[in-house]
Amino acid sequence: MATESFVLNVAEVIEETADARSVVFEVPSELQEKFAYTPGQFLTVAVPSERTGLVARCYSLSSSPHSGRHQITVKRTVDGYASNWICEQLKAGDTLRVLPPSGIFTPKDIDADFLLFGGGSGITPVISIARTALEKGTGKVVLFYANENESSVIFAGELASLVQEYPDRFTVVHWLVSLQGLPSETQLAHFASYFMSYTAFVCGPAPYMKAVTNALKELGFPRERRHQEKFVSLGGNPFGDVEEVLAAQAELKEADDAEDADDAPAFAGPVALEVELDGQSYAFDDWTGQQVLLEFLESKGVDAPFSCREGNCSSCACVVLEGDLAMKHNEVLDDEDLADGIRLTCQGLPLTETLKISYNG
Repeated sequence: MATESFVLNVAEVIEETADARSVVFEVPSELQEKFAYTPGQFLTVAVPSERTGLVARCYSLSSSPHSGRHQITVKRTVDGYASNWICEQLKAGDTLRVLPPSGIFTPKDIDADFLLFGGGSGITPVISIARTALEKGTGKVVLFYANENESSVIFAGELASLVQEYPDRFTVVHWLVSLQGLPSETQLAHFASYFMSYTAFVCGPAPYMKAVTNALKELGFPRERRHQEKFVSLGGNPFGDVEEVLAAQAELKEADDAEDADDAPAFAGPVALEVELDGQSYAFDDWTGQQVLLEFLESKGVDAPFSCREGNCSSCACVVLEGDLAMKHNEVLDDEDLADGIRLTCQGLPLTETLKISYNG
């Protein structure tokens, strides 16, 4: 089953750097509620493909929610079909199919002090958080932004303008690898040590995120004030209407189900299930674990969030409040996420006869 997608007009395509473009969507009034978002979330877009009909990609929103703007920013990668198509082919007046906003890389308190780490195109969700915190919050914001060279700095002009507008609240430190080399964990820890009471958000290339996260851990930043974004390229089709893709997915799912049969959780009886979602509560007593939790909720008419269905993104993440879930596959949650009770419902199977989850964090 596919989630509901929408065809949106492209209002503008902005050249941020030689290799990065921002895409601004027109969201009609009747879809504003559906596309409401919090800073740090992303959109999943369907990029046309002659080979497979479409490829699905997740791109963070670089705009701020209060602006009424829906803007993603995409940086070209060498062998990235979707990013190259967007940077070379997409133009104002075109349309794209888009899934509503998703993701849990979001601040709970916009009035907090923020320590933001962006690397390359990882600035995208980070600048959304910075914009929102500065314009709607009351705390201070510090950004450590690493890039290959000066010409690759996305949003350079806007960051400079925000520093001028909020000189007492916003500090930006640019790190250029061409001049300074890769930042080491020791250097990152030294920098972060001045902001021990801040809430940290990290997004960028995997080695950069690992270095920053290790530095924060070494300093003793508590888990609740350490957040990192992770994306794994989607191999499936969350839009669900390209027949050859669906057929291939069905074959893969059948093979995976057979392979996973021996590893399925031992508990297979009816589960007393409680779900908190968007201010509503649901209760069921007939989930047997024959299907993953997301599919069960869909069968009950619950509009549960998801994007990839593969365990490759965090769109469907929930927090387990009582009981536990096993996951068939997981590419994005680390050990600390798991210890915090975060699970992916698109891969979740029951481990206990009672289960209570919340999508509200």
